[in-house]
Order: sequence, then C-alpha cells, then structure tokens
Amino acid sequence: MIRIIDYGLGNVSAFVNMYKRMNIPALPAKSVDDLRDASKLILPGVGAFDHAMYLLTNSGMKDMLDQMVMHEKVPVLGVCVGMQILANDSEEGISKGLAWVPGHVRNFNTALQDRCPPLPHMGWNNVVPKTDDPLFDGMAESMRFYFLHSFYFDCLDPEHSIATAEYGIKFSCVIRNENVYGTQCHPEKSHHFGAALLKNFANV
Repeated sequence: MIRIIDYGLGNVSAFVNMYKRMNIPALPAKSVDDLRDASKLILPGVGAFDHAMYLLTNSGMKDMLDQMVMHEKVPVLGVCVGMQILANDSEEGISKGLAWVPGHVRNFNTALQDRCPPLPHMGWNNVVPKTDDPLFDGMAESMRFYFLHSFYFDCLDPEHSIATAEYGIKFSCVIRNENVYGTQCHPEKSHHFGAALLKNFANV
C-alpha cells in the first residue's frame, strides 16, 4: 500500500486519483495507525519550509516516519516542499529539516542575485536524468514536468542529484539517497510524464 502523508499540505487527492487510474492501491495517511500498512510513502507539500515542518511535527507522524524511512528503509518520495524538507535546513526559514538527504535549500536569488529570472519558477521545464535510476525506467530523455517554486535543493553529496533542470542555473530537481527520493517538480500535475514517474516509484 502506498500511503500519501496528509499533514495539511499538498494535493493528496491528486496522488490518490492518479494511482487509482493505474489500479495501484494508494490511500492518505493522517495518523500513525494509517502508516502501519505502508510499503511506500509520498510526502507532498506546498508553501513555506517552516510551516511544512511545523505541520508535520504536529501531525504526530514525524517520529514514526523517521523510524520507517531511516531504519526500516521504506521508500519515500518527497514532492516540492515535501522534497525540500528532506534537507538539513532552508534559507527560507529557521526550522531544521528531516535531514534524510544531506543538503541545504537555497533561494535562486542567493545564487543569481541581479541575474535572477522572475520568481517563482512556474510552468513546464525539461528534466534531464544524470543516471539510469529505476525512477526513470521507460521514460524519454526529453522529459517535461511542471514546476512552481522559488527555492532549490543543494545536495551536499553530488551523487544524490539524479536529475537536473535549468532556471538561471542548473539545479537538482530529482534527488535520491538510498530509499529516499525527492522531486522539485510536481508529478501529480505533469500528465503522462508524472504518471510514468509515479508508476516507477510504485515499482522501486
């Protein structure tokens, strides 16, 4: 069972509906009890880093998720802000992240300053894989996904960056640390490209 973590952020129903169309069992998880049958996890998110960490901590699921992901090695996919809170911290706020993937979340303005294109980065963009990861099985090299963000994930270990996109700079848009995946783009809004990625995640 794929469980989509429902802690108050992200379009949980969009993920449930996409998996329903693929005949893959997926349900929301709003409590620790909901997590017990999870073979895989999706951590969605929109908005600000600190707010996401506050809501996840107060959901009562954070400690259980730490146990499942870091010790039991249950695969997890963080999406958008759900990817960003996988990091150690963020320039957007003061809260500590989950630290499941070593890294820092940066503002495009920090890197580009007066050369920064308009923020947020919104719309469709090419995604270029750096590795033959199972997450990209059967997908074309010219993948396009939908983005909406002003911050990006700066991996401490370059090997954790498995795909990039460009918006003023080349940045990591898909990351992986063992069983922990993250996508800055929104697969639930990316039509057949997103459906293929979510199906691949179900099979990893």
